[in-house]
Amino acid sequence: MNMSREKRTKERLVVVGGDAAGMSAASQARRMKGPDDLEIIAFERGHFSSFSACGIPYWVGGDVSDRDQLIARSPEEHRERGIDLRMRTEVTELDVAGGRVRSRDLESGAEAWTSYDKLVIATGARPVRPPLPGIDAPGVHGVQTLDDGQALIDTLNRTEGRRAVVIGAGYIGVEMAEALINRGYEVTVVNRGREPMSTLDPDMGRLVHDAMEGLGITMVNDAEVTKILTGEEGRVRAVVTQDTEYPADVVVLGIGVRPETALAEAAGLPLGEHGGLLTDLAMRVRGHENIWAGGDCVEVLDLVSGRERHIALGTHANKHGQVIGSNVGGGYATFPGVVGTAVSKVCALEIARTGLREKDAHRAGLRFETVTIESTSRAGYYPNAAPMTVKMLAELRTGRLLGVQIVGREGAGKRVDIAAVALTTGMTVEQMTALDLGYAPPFSPVWDPILVAARKAVTAVRSTTH
Repeated sequence: MNMSREKRTKERLVVVGGDAAGMSAASQARRMKGPDDLEIIAFERGHFSSFSACGIPYWVGGDVSDRDQLIARSPEEHRERGIDLRMRTEVTELDVAGGRVRSRDLESGAEAWTSYDKLVIATGARPVRPPLPGIDAPGVHGVQTLDDGQALIDTLNRTEGRRAVVIGAGYIGVEMAEALINRGYEVTVVNRGREPMSTLDPDMGRLVHDAMEGLGITMVNDAEVTKILTGEEGRVRAVVTQDTEYPADVVVLGIGVRPETALAEAAGLPLGEHGGLLTDLAMRVRGHENIWAGGDCVEVLDLVSGRERHIALGTHANKHGQVIGSNVGGGYATFPGVVGTAVSKVCALEIARTGLREKDAHRAGLRFETVTIESTSRAGYYPNAAPMTVKMLAELRTGRLLGVQIVGREGAGKRVDIAAVALTTGMTVEQMTALDLGYAPPFSPVWDPILVAARKAVTAVRSTTH
């Protein structure tokens, strides 16, 4: 039977993916339209829905004691709200012309077609897993889902050795390195870049490098992993680079993620240069009236460079879902784009960035000045005033703010939000110097570090322009 031609008395929304974007879209659509007007069916191939992947390193490291604390809403709670959420069910094909999806029950193997009037694609991203010899050996772990986190914890609990190697030094790699240190492991991070945190310029990444070594983490930069060696029982025993090998009882992959868009590509839907789905401002897939996409599987507009980017963050995914659900439910909402704001930490060191790095600005063809300042989180005379470094990029001639990076101790990271607002509104560094920010000695020096950097940037832009 061709399910796309079945007779239905109400509209049907099908959602592919049961995490942040997908279930936010389903929940918002349900708020807009009741069960009598809109049927909602959602498919999720994993064991969990609506969970915080960002919290997994803190669960592994022991800061979060229980896995269920990372679950925002269970499948049962979604079902109670009128969403037919089908767990452990993988969508294997999108039939765009026929308005239907093929799914497979991963427990029974049963397959079925389900028709839709409106479709939401929220398939997320997949961890980069390079085709290296030994990459699939027991003891080698990616960390993307709660299932992945549980598998890693199980390995850590039963492994006698205490040597861990993390491959990659992005957000996940750095956070997992700290988590493993907290669990008493001897940790080596193997990184192909000049410094950890490639989302920062190398001079700011060096500050992160120093902090990681201060924790007892061995940092190996400019190193390419060539293979993973296994022991007699087939388990991982070492990570090999072009120069040497590093003994390992457990390996964690922190190389990054790519959009999970194989289904969309097979269905002929439009993808960008980073492999993510392309949508309009309403998060509708370009050229398809009744298909929306959101979360880690899409590319979004960078408001600073004017180019499409792929940024896998839960904050964006939830916003995408809200926009999609409002539009599916008969309202109207848009997602205008991002400025690339992110924040992380290594022990007490807070790391934040927004806007463009130097290489991003060069790639976009922009002419700019950079300034770097040292300041403190509080008035210098106030107890526990902590140092921070702020780097700022400003466009020549216009003085438009292009980017900010911050590395410092407590109170440093969230200051990036000031810069994120300034970037979103297109402010110049001169306009920023007049911002009326909150001041009291326990919270800030008289001149907030962001404003100190802005003043220095104004001088740099003027001196270059004139």
